[in-house]
Amino acid sequence: MINHFGDKLVTKIRNSKSFLCLGVDPHLGLMPKIFDITTNSSNIVGQVEKFCFSLLDVATGLVPAIKPQIALFEQLGPDGMKLLSSLCKHAQSNKILVIMDAKRGDIGSTSEAYANAYLGKNAPFPSDALTLNPWLGIDSLKPFFKKASTTGSGLFILAHTSNKGSKDIQEMPLSTGIKCYEHLAKILKPIVEKYKGTLGLSSIGVVAGATFKDDAISLRQTLPSAPFLIPGYGAQGASAKDACATLIQDTKHSNLLNFGLINASRSILFPEEAYLAGNIDEWQKIILSKINYINNELRSINN
Repeated sequence: MINHFGDKLVTKIRNSKSFLCLGVDPHLGLMPKIFDITTNSSNIVGQVEKFCFSLLDVATGLVPAIKPQIALFEQLGPDGMKLLSSLCKHAQSNKILVIMDAKRGDIGSTSEAYANAYLGKNAPFPSDALTLNPWLGIDSLKPFFKKASTTGSGLFILAHTSNKGSKDIQEMPLSTGIKCYEHLAKILKPIVEKYKGTLGLSSIGVVAGATFKDDAISLRQTLPSAPFLIPGYGAQGASAKDACATLIQDTKHSNLLNFGLINASRSILFPEEAYLAGNIDEWQKIILSKINYINNELRSINN
């Protein structure tokens, strides 16, 4: 069994012939009527569970990874977090990588506790990788690096995010003449290289939004071995070509890009036609069609 996240990711992408990461974002206000989600429902968590597990049934074998957004489970209280734990275990049992979108970042023992909560097969919320906020400084990341190295886990560090306001801080020019996110990338470069696996990909990656393609390309130039987690495609407005700009041609598959994942959430989970479904089977067929369409669109991009 491969015990290095970078190697696992390359292999999963090759086996599934997909570099699509499925965002599992159960927005209560966007749920189709077949899941009967209302603010007065006595079984909201049960319906969200049906939504998530029905989604995984469709996605298994078609995507290498899922990315649950933790806040959408936290808002459901203790039962929502129990559901998240079950979802992680179910996905991993179906050979799907779990990237926990928690954006954690703190100092000292707090970071260590966060790492223990998410990284490793014995964690309460077992995840193959975790998103991190680095803006408290590199010392805030060290407990995560340590935990990741002992559990074969990955980390995706927020470098240049896809939201419009990201440029308020991330693109701020420094006295050295480079931007803030570029400074972060330079600090991360030796760390990324330290954790590089046998297939050329590190276990330490970055989040680089497709909505800022030129900045993402700049990050790739500095961090050639880092896995990229790429939000912004689809509902946020970035095109498939923009999203694929920082991925690298797979040497073993001429039509496959590698060294990163393109995330899609709302564009798959909540297409307009899904609201017309009369039952779960019809809904799953619509979701399956959407996953296949996006996989084909991404594969068609020739960088």
